[in-house]
Amino acid sequence: MSTDAMGTIETDVPARLDRLPWARWHWMILIGLGTVWILDGLEVNVVGVIGPRLTDKAGGLGLTDSQVGLGAALYVAGACLGALVFGHLTDRYGRKRLFVITLAVYLLATVATAFSFSPIWFFACRIVTGAGIGGEYAAVNSAIDELIPARLRGTVDVVVNGSFWLGTTFAALLSVPVLNASLLPKDVGWRLLFGLGAVLGVGILFVRRMVPESPRWLFIHGRDGEANDVVAGIERDVAEETGQALEPVEDKITIRRRHTVGFGEIARTAVRRYPKRTVLGLSLFVGQAFLYNAVFFTYALVLSKFYKVPDDHAGWYLVPIGLGNFFGAFLLSRLFDRLGRKVMISGTYIVSGVLLIGTALLFRGGHLSAGTLTACWVVVFFFASAGASSAYLTVSEIFPMETRAMAIAAFYAVGTALGGIIGPALFGRLVDTGHTSAVGDGYLLGAGLMIAAGVVEIFLGVEAAQRSLEDIAAPLSAEKEPVGAGR
Repeated sequence: MSTDAMGTIETDVPARLDRLPWARWHWMILIGLGTVWILDGLEVNVVGVIGPRLTDKAGGLGLTDSQVGLGAALYVAGACLGALVFGHLTDRYGRKRLFVITLAVYLLATVATAFSFSPIWFFACRIVTGAGIGGEYAAVNSAIDELIPARLRGTVDVVVNGSFWLGTTFAALLSVPVLNASLLPKDVGWRLLFGLGAVLGVGILFVRRMVPESPRWLFIHGRDGEANDVVAGIERDVAEETGQALEPVEDKITIRRRHTVGFGEIARTAVRRYPKRTVLGLSLFVGQAFLYNAVFFTYALVLSKFYKVPDDHAGWYLVPIGLGNFFGAFLLSRLFDRLGRKVMISGTYIVSGVLLIGTALLFRGGHLSAGTLTACWVVVFFFASAGASSAYLTVSEIFPMETRAMAIAAFYAVGTALGGIIGPALFGRLVDTGHTSAVGDGYLLGAGLMIAAGVVEIFLGVEAAQRSLEDIAAPLSAEKEPVGAGR
């Protein structure tokens, strides 16, 4: 598809957004957009927690361990497909329109999952649910980064993506009563968990309707008048809330307005203009996707098969892991803006990988109980969660605005397809063997991928801390070539 040029404009919208003090308006953005990661965490962990119940014939589906892993892989596959389709539509039709549509897709699919009475129906619903969540990654991450001031973008992005683990913790806690056969029939409790996700999604949808379209997207697409109106409204709200007079800005950029960017130009941007950044993004996504999806989709099965943990007790072991993940992202997030991206991203990936090697060796040797294995995961994921969150931050920062949503979608899809689809399916089979050595080898593979990604960050990472998005990667239509183009 060709690019439609519509003349040039000079705009100060990016500088005006970046100089805003933090206000209640920014909290609305976080609640309206960022809370979807809680839903994603809920969806991912639900399958991990209810895995043993899904393999119980009394639960209504009677899946095998491998089929549970397959269901997890299909969810990830749907997320990859959804990210690509909705990512392209997000760059073409706007952030706001798509982050409403993708949430609606999620809501319908998760309700349908609760009514699954056959493996085929369950698998189909998981694919569509994943598609909605995958589309959310592209639409929401791009919108958040384009609305949050540069000096806080790293902190906010890492915390928002880390909120995924509040959802996993919530699901783990709820699984204890709903999977208790003395309280609810075995074929009912797990369905309620999916229904709960839909209830939370409806609440988020109401808040999200108040979030404006990204002014950055508006002026790129020839709607600079609307962009200025949106920013002026934000400035009024922030000034009233904070009682601070906003300083005038002088920094402006000149761009050519356009309607669309074709797939050909997106590919050329990634492969020709920023080849090293492309390798970086893939490395970060593959490492974290394999580790997280492999471990969490099958952890309840590991507890059940190797440690004889009852189905309705598995949630208690996942709660501390979820909290460790969230607090890792929360407590380390500020350092991504203070110490910089390269130090923090490489450090969190490598440290978590080294800790995972130790966990794998102890597990293989039979030296761990269900409790001590969980304690090891808490420590590993304290660091890994901040690293995984920074993968989304990285790809949303280092590519031009016209391709931002599609860049997030493409790296998520390719990286997650390689790590997130293979991981759960592989680990499902490894658990099926009944040998700790086989599962331990899978953990070692995940450790190697995390360490390798950290090393790639050391050599190819882009220092984006406290820099404007347009400074890190100038718009494709900007009159001046970006500093460091091709890196």
